[in-house]
Amino acid sequence: MAGPTDRVSGGPPDEGGVPADPAPFPPFDVLSSERIYDSSWIALRRDELALPGGGTQEYHVVEIGDAVCVLPVTSTGEVVLIGQHRHPHGDTHWEAPAGRVEDGEDPAAGALRELREETGYEAAEVRSLPGFYPVNGISAHWVHLYAATGCELRHEQDLDPSERIIVRTFTWAECEALLRAGRIKDGLTALALLYGRWLLGEGAAPTEPRS
Repeated sequence: MAGPTDRVSGGPPDEGGVPADPAPFPPFDVLSSERIYDSSWIALRRDELALPGGGTQEYHVVEIGDAVCVLPVTSTGEVVLIGQHRHPHGDTHWEAPAGRVEDGEDPAAGALRELREETGYEAAEVRSLPGFYPVNGISAHWVHLYAATGCELRHEQDLDPSERIIVRTFTWAECEALLRAGRIKDGLTALALLYGRWLLGEGAAPTEPRS
């Protein structure tokens, strides 16, 4: 039987020197599964799991469709963020444009659609960044992350009735200041800024702070 060290190691690094993922655990046996709430936006499922040592446990899973988040960078090297009111907690804070992938929609196309609807900007190029599970303790919800470069303001916003959004551009120095101060409270946006800053290279070159 594999010991704790074998379980943690997961194998050698890949060719790029990146540490391997941990060795996978076997999935739990699901004794029963019941959807206890369902709507066009979200669903809640209750699974009864068989535990390895005997006994059972309920596990509630939130079912949410895939989403996209896009980090827009203008042709002059500034980052476009939105100030958005969020009903669940009542706050308004800076975020990257994001939203659900529509049925049958390519995620990259969905990212450009959200960019256009929420900001009015269009991109010259879109690049895939690493995606992630934002709430993997309760959901398999997946976020496709993109950087949109060469962005230019071309349209008016096209917002849903419940969306309250303003648009502003920031220098990279200002974005870093917001991150260091803990002012980026949206996890999708924090990851988008960090990945974008590390991976865009020349396209993420910092611009001088505003005077």
